[in-house]
Amino acid sequence: MNELLKISIYLLCVLTAAACFVLLLRGYFRSGTRLLLWSSVCFGFLALHSTVVIIELIIFPSSDLQVFRHLASLLAVGSLTFGLVWESE
Repeated sequence: MNELLKISIYLLCVLTAAACFVLLLRGYFRSGTRLLLWSSVCFGFLALHSTVVIIELIIFPSSDLQVFRHLASLLAVGSLTFGLVWESE
């Protein structure tokens, strides 16, 4: 039961981040505001992070995909930071 709860929580994280990705990207295409683009890229990488966690829990439970999870998180934070710095200039 504990594993099922973990999987369902991370699945909700994937769905939430993917919904934010789609809505922010749609807002970018409507308005052209580049900060919306960088925010959507960030949420896309956060959805990827949660997807890697689910893959690790279900498909490869004996392996450690920590490097890929940290890479997705780093790309998410890095893309948002880059967008914030770029837009402030």
